[in-house]
Amino acid sequence: MIASIRGTLLSISPDSLVVEVGGVGLKVSVPTSVLDSLDGVGRTVSLHTHLIVREDALMLYGFANEDQHALFELLLGVNGVGPKLALSVLSTLSPDVLRRAVVHEQAEVFNRVPGVGKKTAEKIVFHLKDKIGKEVGLGAITAISDRDTEVIAALTALGYSIVEAQAALQSVPKDTPDDIEERVRLALRYFATP
Repeated sequence: MIASIRGTLLSISPDSLVVEVGGVGLKVSVPTSVLDSLDGVGRTVSLHTHLIVREDALMLYGFANEDQHALFELLLGVNGVGPKLALSVLSTLSPDVLRRAVVHEQAEVFNRVPGVGKKTAEKIVFHLKDKIGKEVGLGAITAISDRDTEVIAALTALGYSIVEAQAALQSVPKDTPDDIEERVRLALRYFATP
């Protein structure tokens, strides 16, 4: 199994990269968070990888860190979730949002992932609940309050992804009043800063 690769980035497409390793260009499918973190073509890139061998293809999936890789492998264990859908989940949800949704049994969070319907979302939560609960411990995850859920819903309604909304929410000062409109206004400042 190819556990990791390090090489020169040759090209970037909307859902994959080509990385030259030892004179060979490897096509690696990656979540959007990896694409967003790249410095550009010609730079050195390092990825944790997962190789899937099929009768008609060898497919390599790459991740920025071991955490993303571990979540990808857990998602592959869910009945009905293949590598493309697992990658879509990791492209739409940050690892923290994914863990919170599973631990707090918020299957509706997964409905925002392209290709995930209600039944698949419930399967993901059911299958991962014990694994993620044991892996991180409930104390490591803080519950998303109703007001924060409303702020995330407002930001996603404005067109931001869940990952962007979560990042913006984390930028809101802890001592901010519970007023939803004020919290949304402060979260929007996150997107205005360069």
